[in-house]
Amino acid sequence: MGLLREGDRERYLTVLYSPESRRPGLAALFAFNLETSRIREIVSEPMPGEIRLQWWRDAISGDRAAEAMQHPVGAALQRAITRYRLPQSALANLLEARIFDLYNDPMPDQTSLEGYLGETVSVLFQLSAQILMDGGDPGSSDAAGHAGVTFGLTGILRRTVFHRRYQQVFVPEEFLAAAGTDKETWLKGEDAEAAGRVVAMMTALARDHLTRAEMALAKLDPLVKPAFLPLAIVKPTLARIERRPGRVSAGTAGLSPLTAQWRILRRAIGP
Repeated sequence: MGLLREGDRERYLTVLYSPESRRPGLAALFAFNLETSRIREIVSEPMPGEIRLQWWRDAISGDRAAEAMQHPVGAALQRAITRYRLPQSALANLLEARIFDLYNDPMPDQTSLEGYLGETVSVLFQLSAQILMDGGDPGSSDAAGHAGVTFGLTGILRRTVFHRRYQQVFVPEEFLAAAGTDKETWLKGEDAEAAGRVVAMMTALARDHLTRAEMALAKLDPLVKPAFLPLAIVKPTLARIERRPGRVSAGTAGLSPLTAQWRILRRAIGP
């Protein structure tokens, strides 16, 4: 929970607003995601990052079970996998997708981006819903799929300045080309007009998936609704970006911590 409070505020609040008995499992899942998503920040070259990802694969598969039990997040994750019958294949796919984070290859197209977000973000919505259903099938694959893409797209826009620092381009190359720009110009934050067109395409795609996610959510068991609390920040964030697309390049696209917490609280206690 300390890791999440400092590094992933939205999911930290998701844990707090979930049933007490499910909080350890949710915290373990989200902390695992945070640990693996930050590998790029702590390695100087891709190879050490791939080694760290392999360690997590071995920990999940049981090949390094003893070592994993000595790692606070690894031990908690092992307990969650066993307690809630979480599919190891889904976690392994997340780790495989994280290899992209270690390199500076551009995201080629929309399909690739949606696939990446499905493996790294949608899976968290799906598995957290499974935890809330005490290991049962939550029937939330459609909602989780769209929720992951819209939340992930919003996250990319919020973290554009951070990604540029590491020379990462999560915006599809086909979006850049359609906007009349390229990877190098995007990374430098130049050509504000073209950047605005790119942002418009990203927000339009995010809104489409948000609409689909909300429609699917309306059909779900109320027990799984806390898994989708992070979606509370998507609509106001997109509206903030649409009013001033330049916020993306300025690094001010996100909501303030207080506003984000208020939005999530309202969703947690709302109908």
